Formats: sequence, C-alpha cells, structure tokens
Amino acid sequence: MKKWKSLWLVFAIALMAILGACSEKDKPESATQGEKVEPSQAEKTEITIENNGTTQVYKEAPKKAISLNQHVTEIMLALGLEDSMVGTAYLDDEIYEPLQAAYDKVPMLAEQYPTKEQIIDAEADFLYGGWKSAFGEKGVGTQEELETLGIHSYLHTASSMTKPTLEDIFADIRNIAKIFRVEDRGEALIAQMTKDVEAVRAKLPQDGENLRVLVFDSGDKDVFTAGQNFMNELVTIAGGKNIFGDVESGWTTVSKEDAVERDPEVVVVVDYGETTAEEKINFLKNDPALKEMEAVKNERFVILPLSAASEGVRAAEAIQVLAKGFYPDSFKN
Repeated sequence: MKKWKSLWLVFAIALMAILGACSEKDKPESATQGEKVEPSQAEKTEITIENNGTTQVYKEAPKKAISLNQHVTEIMLALGLEDSMVGTAYLDDEIYEPLQAAYDKVPMLAEQYPTKEQIIDAEADFLYGGWKSAFGEKGVGTQEELETLGIHSYLHTASSMTKPTLEDIFADIRNIAKIFRVEDRGEALIAQMTKDVEAVRAKLPQDGENLRVLVFDSGDKDVFTAGQNFMNELVTIAGGKNIFGDVESGWTTVSKEDAVERDPEVVVVVDYGETTAEEKINFLKNDPALKEMEAVKNERFVILPLSAASEGVRAAEAIQVLAKGFYPDSFKN
C-alpha cells in the first residue's frame, strides 16, 4: 500500500510540473515579460543606403531630421514626417499649399543653409539636401564630415544628375520612406503622383508635332535656359519639345541669336527670386532680339515656380500647368 502511495505522489508531482510548464508557455509574451512591447520587424531591421559615394547605415529611423532645400522639405512633409523633423531651410518661394499646415509645425532654422552650430544645437541626426551645394563649401559640410559627428545625410539623387526622370524622383522617395520606415506612405505618394500625371497625359493631343518650347530662367546679354535637366522631362511629358533639349548639360547659357533661330512657340518663365515673372516677360517683349521669337510675338507665356520645376512632389502639378499652357483647348472641360 505504501508502495502505491509513493507512486501516486511521484505521479502527482510530475503532473503539476507539466501543467505549470504548459501554463507558462501559453501565457502571452507581453505578460511573461512584464508587458514589454517588442518593436516591429521593420523598426528592428538595419537599413543600408548608398548615396553620393557614401554608405549610410540606419539602425533605426531618424528622429531629429533637418531638410536643407524646399523640394526635399516638401517630400518629407508629403510623407508625413513633420514629427521627425527639427528644422527646415532654404525656401525658394511659398511652400506647397497642401503641406502648409505640416510645414508650420517645423522650425525654420535659416533662410539659406544653417550653420554647423545650428545643426548641433538642434541635435540633428539626419540631414536631407536637395542640391549638391547643401554639402558643398557654402553648405553644412561634406557627408563624410557629418558622419564623423554621428549625423546621417542624404543627397537627393534626382537633383544631382543629368536627364533626371520621374522614376528617379520615385527612387529618392522610396529611399527616404525606407530610411524612416514608412514604405507604405512612399508607395501611396508615388501611386498618386503617377495617377495625376496619367490624367494629364490622357488629355493631350495624340497627333501633330509637339510645340517648340523655350525655358527662360533669366538672362540679360545671354539666355540661361534648360538643357537636359528636369525641366526637359516636364516639358516633354506635357507635350512640348524643349528647343535646347539636345544640350548635354543641365542648366545652360545660350546666345540670344540661337534662341531666336530655334524660334520657340511657347516660353516657360521660371518664377523665383527678386526678379518677378512679369518683369522677365516685359524684358522678353522689349529685347530687340528676343521679341522676334514667335512665342513673344503671340504672347504665349507659361509661368512655373522654381519649386514646382524641381525634382519633388509637385511634378504632377507642374506637368498639368505646362500642359494647360501648351494646349489650353484640351483642358477646357
């Protein structure tokens, strides 16, 4: 009898141990770890980005970012990253109206590029430059120098190359979305931009030659115009032909005589800075040489803000502005 009692005691102890182990195993992980919430897999993933000859490794999303040019500021805001920003800089003109409320939440550190002291005081962990000048001699320092300070950086690739396309902008948007772990927002933004561009393309005339277009940035003795920069892409998608699209460089200077000889049917006036678009148009109308162009004689001018002409989120809107100016009859409805 004692033998059976001993066996039952051993069995009971073993059963309690098994039930206890199962009970612990079945508990939610948060309960067994004192309600500790683990970060998502995306947040834990280490991100490596190759940019402008540098390798940037992100163990987590930046929390104190500074954007250094307007078009990249607008990309950050369009991705809903204002809460991850501690500063902006260098506006060319008014911020894109749909992003104004988000922009107002972020301090403007400088009218042009901020100093290293301002960047350090803001405890920045990420700098986003729109133009190469951002990381040049008059900018905030090289990307390598910033890395030694523990500050990640990204140069907008689409603004640093010849013949950038919409796809190049999308590649930058995807990189920024990846760095900040908001890939879904990036894809949604790209999808909307693509949809808007296709809606404009659908209204363009499907036959006939594209209008000859001169992009007029500035100039007194010569003409500063677009070669194979992003304006060339915008003009082409909008149904025009950039008369200096065969020039290999981006922004380029050409003679007045060359502009008159190529005789544009439309002039796109880039609006920025102290000289207004209206003043530029008056100059074209009164210049002895340039007033002989067909576009000037017929007063066919399209005004486009520089911020919309840059490689940013306004690309679809810029294409629409140009297309309406080129082919107004196609956009009456």
